Amino acid sequence: MSLPTLQKLGNAFDPDIDAKAIAKAWFIQFVEAMADATAVVDLLVDEGLWRDMLAFTWDCHTYEGRNTIRKFLADQLPKFNPYAFRFRDELTGFHMPYEDLIWIQGFFHFDTTIGHASGIFRLVPLADGSWKAHMVYTGLEGLTGFPEKIGPLRNHEMSSARWAETRNGEQEFLDKEPRVIIIGGGHSGLILAARLKMLEIDALVVERNERVGDNWRKRYTSIFLHEPFWCDHLPYFPFPPSSPVFTPGLKFADWLDCYARSLDLNVWTSARVCAVEPSTRGKRWTVKIVRGDGTERQFNMNHVVFATGLFGGAPKLPDVPHRDVFDGVVLHSSQYKTAADYIGKKVAVVGSGPSAHGICLDFVDHDIDVTMVQRGSIYVMSAKNGIPRYFGLYVKDGLPVDVADRITLSYPNKFGKLLHQRMTGEIAELDKDLLEGLRKVGFKLNSGEDDAGALGLVWSRAGGFCIDFGASQKIVDGKIKLKSDGNIVRFTSTGLLFEDGSTLGADVVIFATGYADARDSILELLPTHLHDSVQPVWGLDEEGELNSAGRELGGRGPGGEKLAGLWALMGNVSLSRIYSKFIALQIKAHEEGVFGGRY
Repeated sequence: MSLPTLQKLGNAFDPDIDAKAIAKAWFIQFVEAMADATAVVDLLVDEGLWRDMLAFTWDCHTYEGRNTIRKFLADQLPKFNPYAFRFRDELTGFHMPYEDLIWIQGFFHFDTTIGHASGIFRLVPLADGSWKAHMVYTGLEGLTGFPEKIGPLRNHEMSSARWAETRNGEQEFLDKEPRVIIIGGGHSGLILAARLKMLEIDALVVERNERVGDNWRKRYTSIFLHEPFWCDHLPYFPFPPSSPVFTPGLKFADWLDCYARSLDLNVWTSARVCAVEPSTRGKRWTVKIVRGDGTERQFNMNHVVFATGLFGGAPKLPDVPHRDVFDGVVLHSSQYKTAADYIGKKVAVVGSGPSAHGICLDFVDHDIDVTMVQRGSIYVMSAKNGIPRYFGLYVKDGLPVDVADRITLSYPNKFGKLLHQRMTGEIAELDKDLLEGLRKVGFKLNSGEDDAGALGLVWSRAGGFCIDFGASQKIVDGKIKLKSDGNIVRFTSTGLLFEDGSTLGADVVIFATGYADARDSILELLPTHLHDSVQPVWGLDEEGELNSAGRELGGRGPGGEKLAGLWALMGNVSLSRIYSKFIALQIKAHEEGVFGGRY
């Protein structure tokens, strides 16, 4: 796969083109061709890409090359019989990310035998003056006959007098069973519960903490969301225009609580799922729950969603010998609350990712002596220069969130990596002084996997990078001390001993060293005979699609059918907002008997 540069296409770009006219002309041919796979691929370049999210496959797929796309369309078009194509003139236009990279981006909607769908195409100029599609995206937006109960379809009954009684009955599930159990009441679980509610699917969210939002309240007090709030709107409940650009963690905790209450989501707090097992009572799964008061409930349903978080596994604490001889305090970053608890202490923070940066910055702001102990290199970009490029679709007075989400989805992940290789170099040049300063003091840097910056690291491990909000300059200035010249050998009574014989004195050692694999927390709840069928949760498959996050846990693996109805949803707010829609539509289709076979 490569970028469709003007040089590769053999075209010299004419800036006076009529982009909308070209897009409309191509679209007319596209619509006429959609009954014939060969005719469709004739409208694509040889290295064309087609990403489909449920619209034609009931799955998430990226197809590369005309032959692969032709087979996919020949197999699937007769099953879905697309019709009623509508061109979105107001969203179509010319785009030039770089001087040698241009395309015309067009939007459309259409219907199929099972639902309503949207599409995006990107046309590139060829040497003969014609324009063909380099990328096509199609995604399912809704199911025919099963619209979301919002707007004019909302509840119009005047039943406020018994609202509290009705809500309590709904919440407790005393006389019926939920059709979906969602394990985890963070943003992922709540977003999915909201989508299912609008599709009239009763879901129960099981949250181990005492309050919705406690997964944020129990983190360190200075934490905040690292994306601008325009990127973090929750479905049906956007942030108000007065919101700070970067949402404080404690504020987001309260917002999640408000979200659950305002949308009447069914959430059991102080509750724990202790087992998910194959059902023997006519459904696929049995879920056993223990509530805070010790009572036990057991439900049977066809769908269980693990929304336990990318970092919902056990905290990872390196096994550093002789911890017992250390006279100070040792804790994981998940146990850390505020630097105010350690006034007058000398602190070592092991790790150099986002949590380590945030915690070290908190200590500096409290005038506490802190040293960052860096073990391996990471990718760093400044918030000032990185965020506008990574989240450029989500800005003040920008596109509607649903449109921005579709554009985000329309870039296959492998293609996005190619774009980010360029973007990484661009950001590095803008961050040149900061990065040079970090290198001078011994901070170990890299450019991400395949020089693709944060994006490749996000998809492969959801870590290994840091968006800098000020801590890096503190490292350069020496206000955050740095120890990066050797591995830790063991604790001493007064701190840490390193392999080169040097020592670091500390009263407090905080390990900001991450969490166990999200898959591990899922396996804890499943019987052992199903463990081998559970696919990796994070990371990308051979097509560049997420393995199981946003999909069924069995994926396309050999034992996938054994795990039918078990789903995973996790990631940041925008990713959960996007993929929750696809999970909800699939669950609704299953429950209504209209789900087709996966392709």
